[in-house]
Amino acid sequence: MKPTKDETLSIRTSADIKQLLRIAAEKEHRSIASMMEVLILNYAQQHGLKTDAAQEKPSKK
Repeated sequence: MKPTKDETLSIRTSADIKQLLRIAAEKEHRSIASMMEVLILNYAQQHGLKTDAAQEKPSKK
């Protein structure tokens, strides 16, 4: 079961950053919101970042 999306994120950014995000989303056939999630999750994985909930889950083997 997918986690519920119950949080809202609102950011201010430059037109250039927004355009780059839109271009990346279109290239991946994603919405801007979905692209943001992918970028954040990739960054977190590359840098070993985990949420409190993810740290508490037992690993599946």
